Amino acid sequence: MVIVSGMRATGKLHIGNFVTLEKWVELQKKSDHNFFFVADWHALTSHYDEVEIIEESTLDIIRHYLAVGLNPNQSVIFIQSAIKEHAELYLLFGMIASVSRLERIPTYKEQITNISDKDLTTLGFLGYPLLQAADILIYKGERVPVGEDQIYHIEFTREIARKFNLRYKEVFPEPEAIISNVPKLPGTDGRKMSKSYGNIINIETNEKELKEKILPMITDPARKRRTDPGNPEKCPVWDYHKVFTESQEEKEWVVKGCTTAGIGCIDCKKLLIKNMKNKMEPVWENLAKISKEDAKKIAIEGNEKARNIAKETMKEVKDAMHMRW
Repeated sequence: MVIVSGMRATGKLHIGNFVTLEKWVELQKKSDHNFFFVADWHALTSHYDEVEIIEESTLDIIRHYLAVGLNPNQSVIFIQSAIKEHAELYLLFGMIASVSRLERIPTYKEQITNISDKDLTTLGFLGYPLLQAADILIYKGERVPVGEDQIYHIEFTREIARKFNLRYKEVFPEPEAIISNVPKLPGTDGRKMSKSYGNIINIETNEKELKEKILPMITDPARKRRTDPGNPEKCPVWDYHKVFTESQEEKEWVVKGCTTAGIGCIDCKKLLIKNMKNKMEPVWENLAKISKEDAKKIAIEGNEKARNIAKETMKEVKDAMHMRW
């Protein structure tokens, strides 16, 4: 089983990313062929005017990969732009992918409609899913861990693989999405977690900052007074408990206390802070030990491994397309 996934280099990783990284570490234990990269080209599709942030965050993301538990002896950890074959395959896929098909992808339509502070009417942004297909298929990826909003992109990747195989030669597998059973974390204000909203909690933080972020979090609007019962399913804090509170007994304490007004929201948040600290403290300690030079060394080694495999795939592609020069 070949696992492939990546994260965009658009700044510091937050706890929503932490949930994803934990899934990657779990998958790493089950597969001998893992490719996890920093998607700096993907970052350019929307952050083309913030290249300093992309440069700054690229090695920082690799630090986080290592701190959470990705092992360079078990996974190839690399930087997307260092492997030029991604771009070459993207170009060739562009010959068989229609513009109208790309324009119908839901995430493209949604972001073009909702994001008004950036010009996203670029070829790069339109071609994002096609580049993603190249990222996956260059390593013949079979399983791709993604969020629910990316499922359509994996279906598009399957279409591209199928189209290429039928038109030229059987080269690529049709990858399947791996959807995490962990709920997507909202931001601290209950909206979608986003750097632009200022409602994120960075992975690289500390207990003091956790308290500053968690204690003011909004809760169930029905709990206007301490004596009002609430509904955990309407409370963003409960979404965090689902991820960070591992004790079933503590979860039951939260649910019972909330629905009966037996505990206040501050009691609930204090338990969450304790459990978040316990789960993230080992990662904080690892981050303190891993420098950007360490990350760069791992990236250089990973780039070489990834490049060798990507070159072999491109030989097959060029042979299938009669480009044997």
